[in-house]
Amino acid sequence: MNRTYYPTVVISDVHLGTSFSKTVEVAEFLKSIDCDRLILNGDIIDGWHLRKNAHKTWKKKHTLFFRVIMKMMENFGTEVIYVRGNHDDFLDDLTPINFYNLKIVTDFVHESNNGKRYFVTHGDVFDHVTSNMRWLSKLGDVGYTLLLHINKHYNRYRTLRGKPYYSFAQAVKQKVKSAVSYISDFEESLVNLAKSKHCEGIICGHIHHPENKHYGDIHYLNSGDWIDSLSALTEDEQGNWNIVFYDKELANEEREQLFLREAV
Repeated sequence: MNRTYYPTVVISDVHLGTSFSKTVEVAEFLKSIDCDRLILNGDIIDGWHLRKNAHKTWKKKHTLFFRVIMKMMENFGTEVIYVRGNHDDFLDDLTPINFYNLKIVTDFVHESNNGKRYFVTHGDVFDHVTSNMRWLSKLGDVGYTLLLHINKHYNRYRTLRGKPYYSFAQAVKQKVKSAVSYISDFEESLVNLAKSKHCEGIICGHIHHPENKHYGDIHYLNSGDWIDSLSALTEDEQGNWNIVFYDKELANEEREQLFLREAV
């Protein structure tokens, strides 16, 4: 299989350990690329969910996801930088750590191929609800999980009728005024952070909303998630950034079984 080369790839919000994590899809994406640096920008493992019922929700495919990354490190020499998020805050006790070509950090500065500096952070520190009212954040997490349950069954119905995938979560973010306002405030806070760090750009995740745009002189990049948008950020050899989306219509149980067999 021909693998696409990118100097840098960013993924976030995989939420391994939950039933909605598109583990097979993100692993397939990683198996289709080569990169010098892979940034795992937070919430890769959903520690909040695992604390409640790890024995039920951690599946073989979740472990095999890390095997794919280890093969990237071994076969291509990929440097992996794992940035701690709010759902994998159990990493606080490990940060910072530097072992071989794996780093676990709270945040860091990425120097792009065109000389620009990007401050990399998951972004939860600029979410007032997550940072200061965790109980309310978890209540919102329950609501999001319910929405994903509805979304799963609705899209199963649409698939049977030959209709394309439809995302309730994305529809809510685009149409509900409070959600639009929240995203806007979040982006502006992170843009100001980049300025304070004397960087030309910011790379984040957290809000499950992929984006590539400029606020004046500051380049704002959000890698999205691997629950709903199935997106990643890629940097080319000239330092240009793009959002890459996985084709949701390709996802099926047959592919998952094939992935499990291939990864053994």
